[in-house]
Amino acid sequence: MWKNENLIFQNFHAFHNSVSRMTSSTSASPQNKIKHWFLAFRLKTLTAAVVPILIGTTLVSALGYPIQNWITLCCLFASLFIQIGTNLINDAMDFKKGADTEHRTGPLRITQSGKANFKSVLLGGLFCFLLALVFGIPLVLHGGLPILIIGLFSLLCGYAYTGGPFPLAYHGLGDLFVILFFGVIAVSGVTFLHTQEWHWESLVAGLQIGALATILIAINNARDITGDKLVNKKTLAVRFGLPFVRGEIAILIILSFLLNIYWWRQGYKLPVMLSFLCLPLGVVIVKNILSNDPSSLYNKFLGQSALLHLLFGSLLSLGFALL
Repeated sequence: MWKNENLIFQNFHAFHNSVSRMTSSTSASPQNKIKHWFLAFRLKTLTAAVVPILIGTTLVSALGYPIQNWITLCCLFASLFIQIGTNLINDAMDFKKGADTEHRTGPLRITQSGKANFKSVLLGGLFCFLLALVFGIPLVLHGGLPILIIGLFSLLCGYAYTGGPFPLAYHGLGDLFVILFFGVIAVSGVTFLHTQEWHWESLVAGLQIGALATILIAINNARDITGDKLVNKKTLAVRFGLPFVRGEIAILIILSFLLNIYWWRQGYKLPVMLSFLCLPLGVVIVKNILSNDPSSLYNKFLGQSALLHLLFGSLLSLGFALL
């Protein structure tokens, strides 16, 4: 009798443990999926979408025009969804083309790691483009044909960054894409929507912040130079070698701070003084890149460059806002 009771108890205990494991696994699964998708968004790089909108908006105030909050918000969400969509399509396409393998030294890619399949990641990117289009409609109605052209071209290039018959990143044009769309075009577009005019000031600010955003791409390409060579992904690092990219990073940082001469001569002295507070970080990044060969350590340098981009843009914007 006791033997049978013990057997029943053991079976019940085993069943209970099995159910507990299944329950905990089921409840944790959605959380893990959400975490993996957020990793695919590449949150550290999203400063490239936010900072140009911030600079463009505060520059509007510095130029003496009223800020229209709805324009800034629509620009912000459109920019964010274009970047997230571009990141997701990049995640899917780099896996499909063989650029992302289990030997990569960069952060987790959800398609390559099997956390999500190619189709779902690609569709996620296209859905983000659709959301960007929704937020862009009021901007087109307000700004007219120039904004329509900019918006459609941004979406097209976002997909063509790694997708389509002529992927920009695979032909060494990724750096140009970033400096234009996450620099010059983004800042100029925001100021145009507020003022209905094009301003030289937005071009200068766009070049500064676009140059700093491009450093993210340059470090990423330097880190992945070996793997990119194997799949014929002809980034600037692959085309011209590591010394070229190191020089590119140094020049982009120097250019961003040198262009402050324009603001100083125009009387915008406070933005200049504030933005120079983050110069030491720029020096550290250049030193790190020059003294270390590509490895997983470059992921740390990528974070430093994202911080530099955010700090420089925020301090420059604060200076504009306080004028």
